[in-house]
Amino acid sequence: MARRKKPTLAVWKFASCDGCQLSLLNLEEELLSLADAVRIVYFAEATSVALKGPYDVSLVDGSITTPEDVERIREVRRASRRLVSIGACATAGGIQALRNFRDVKEFLSIVYARPEYIDTLATSTAIADNVPVDFELRGCPINKRQLLEVLSAYLLGRKPNVSAHSVCVECKLRGNVCVMVTGTPCLGPVTHAGCGALCPTYLRGCYGCFGPMETPNTASLARAFRAAGYSEVEVLRAFRNFNANAPAFREESQRHEE
Repeated sequence: MARRKKPTLAVWKFASCDGCQLSLLNLEEELLSLADAVRIVYFAEATSVALKGPYDVSLVDGSITTPEDVERIREVRRASRRLVSIGACATAGGIQALRNFRDVKEFLSIVYARPEYIDTLATSTAIADNVPVDFELRGCPINKRQLLEVLSAYLLGRKPNVSAHSVCVECKLRGNVCVMVTGTPCLGPVTHAGCGALCPTYLRGCYGCFGPMETPNTASLARAFRAAGYSEVEVLRAFRNFNANAPAFREESQRHEE
């Protein structure tokens, strides 16, 4: 009897810090089971193996920031049956998307002695802004358990089951007292769950690492920040962080520009 052919997995990097790829490697014992269930045919962070597609599942880390990136992600999409973007860079453009609010040519003239040699786009964009994506897994970095759920789901032919509630729910589950009660600004009410309410557990406000939750009421939170005495600039900066170019956060920050 012929052995069942293992599905193929490819992991791709664009503009990013590699943290989300390291989350995959940090699966540790689960990674051994995953490696036994799939053929990892491209993953430059972990192996020199580089086989051609088609690929059953492609994980894409990083944002699109150069003309070459645009062509490359299109090639990856054509070669992938399922494409999952992972992390804030891939799902919202990342911290480097702060360039989207300013003049990139001005940055180049300040940073580089010969800016004419730099070939870059004026924006840093999410993978889904360039090609169709089957699933977006948020986080900076991603939650490795959520990653395992997404991979398992696609390998088994079902829909991923990743919670869509806010960080506030995670705080309730951990029994945390709301840090906003003590005057600490927190993006938890509008941020997608996944971190386990890490920062609020240690009495720090949420920084929005996992991007906007579904239907976030950013305007209401911004009013709460202003009522607590924060300036328009401080409110703007709160929404311009790891997920600054995520639509809900981008639109709210723009409402507070001078």
